[in-house]
Amino acid sequence: MVEVGEGSGSKPSEEIWAKLVPLDSRYSDIEISSDEFIICSEIRSSSIEKHDWCKISRNSDLCSATMLNKSSNTVLVDEAVVQNGDDIVIKCGSKIFPGPDTEGYLGYRFEVMPSQEICNKQLIKVNKISVDIEHAKCSICLNIWHDVVTVAPCLHNFCNGCFSEWLKRSQEKHSSVLCPQCRAVVQFVGRNHFLRNIEEDILEADSSLKRSDEEVALLDSYALIQSNLVVRSGKKLRRKRAYSPLDEESDGIDLPCPQCGTELGGFHCNQNTIHLQCHACGGMMPSRTDISVPQHCVGCDRAFCGSYWQAQRLTRSDFHPVCSRETFKPISDHTISRIPDAVHDKNRHEQDITQRCIIQMGRTLQDVISEWIAKLNNREIDRTRMPLNHAEMITSGTHVCNDCYDKLVSFLLYWFRISVPKYLLPPDASKREDCWYGYSCRTQHHSDEHARRRNHVCRPTRDFRGIQMQNQVRIGLRCHGKDYLCVQVLKAKYKLRQLVFKLGMVLQFEPSLTPGFLTSQALFLLLKRALTQIWPWWFRNY
Repeated sequence: MVEVGEGSGSKPSEEIWAKLVPLDSRYSDIEISSDEFIICSEIRSSSIEKHDWCKISRNSDLCSATMLNKSSNTVLVDEAVVQNGDDIVIKCGSKIFPGPDTEGYLGYRFEVMPSQEICNKQLIKVNKISVDIEHAKCSICLNIWHDVVTVAPCLHNFCNGCFSEWLKRSQEKHSSVLCPQCRAVVQFVGRNHFLRNIEEDILEADSSLKRSDEEVALLDSYALIQSNLVVRSGKKLRRKRAYSPLDEESDGIDLPCPQCGTELGGFHCNQNTIHLQCHACGGMMPSRTDISVPQHCVGCDRAFCGSYWQAQRLTRSDFHPVCSRETFKPISDHTISRIPDAVHDKNRHEQDITQRCIIQMGRTLQDVISEWIAKLNNREIDRTRMPLNHAEMITSGTHVCNDCYDKLVSFLLYWFRISVPKYLLPPDASKREDCWYGYSCRTQHHSDEHARRRNHVCRPTRDFRGIQMQNQVRIGLRCHGKDYLCVQVLKAKYKLRQLVFKLGMVLQFEPSLTPGFLTSQALFLLLKRALTQIWPWWFRNY
């Protein structure tokens, strides 16, 4: 099949702003230079008859487009099914197949041509400001920032990995750490989340500025700055007047942390020691990598000093604040007696139903959370939507702060609710229909009536544009009497062999799992009929 592009002639542009690159290098690119562009297909190379395949319209952000399916077949865009007459937003790198399958059809990759104008307009639209690309580059590696950090007081910005290496070498050779750009003495360094958003927008607008995966991995391995650091200088500032006894007294107590003046636990701070500021009490502690005591919350990467000073057997004093151990401890040591306000996206009706359900089952909230923490520890839960950093690293022994623990409780109570059969729910709750938008519904936050009448502890069946989402279904897998809610496959409109392939890949990765039940009985019967012909031992007991 040969694809030939034709412009519709609406709002022509002077430059080629995008192109479709065939995945088969034997075919030529389709260049797109109009704001609305119709792609046609020739069934035979000798035929003059052409059929409309799709229409690609340039979006206002100049970095994406909307593709309208004009063919009689379904079209695959990044594994999403697009029916005739439906549209979908495509971005740079999107893969498009003009048919219901990836085999037998020539696939294309959508690419947006890099342009300085596009980058500037993208930044103006998203961040309401205009940024020169040259001002968003690290002066050490001369590339766009990656995990940007800001140093003070000069406020220059660098890659986390680049400045971490600079910091390490400076402390080995010099008494003070100087800014790589202006040579001012650095007193403070921290991650800049606002500039990180700008960094991501720039790379999304111009993919040619992205680094390779190997370079990004190398930078991440160098990065040492997780939270705000206070950099201590070995040199004292010059003074225009002589020291007074009052100055000497104040200098005697002006120490960043207790270990700067006294050796505790075999450690004493030196002039090159980097200090962390506790997020809870504001006190200082040395940043140490030679101990096993955690100093950062895994869920939010913020620093907390309670566990560290407890390990050093230090108590709070008037000169050095030390936060309580209750602010930062392992997940298994946390206790809970009431449902946090953030549970179920702050929907008080859903929170009340969950509370009544727990009471009706004769259990306590702590019992339920302990049970689901054990399931989390055994990796029986899909962590995709866990609202914490480093989700795959979290276990029952992980140290987290109180805020992150509340987020974890919200995540676990969602799984608890969807695993409860309807007959165990309160009578008024079991009769409710699911909201189309599920937990993503925005109406539940401003319409109390809608929040009460519909169930929002469920997955969305429509996206924010109202388009029905029929391409995903959750499969439950059962192993040794336990239910594993952890697998997603693509639903009907794909061929059955693709379903079998997806499920087969999962079972190859986890060979101990065997399929036990499906939320869609019809799809389960289709899979069972196919799989009994291939692996009959799977269904021997079903």
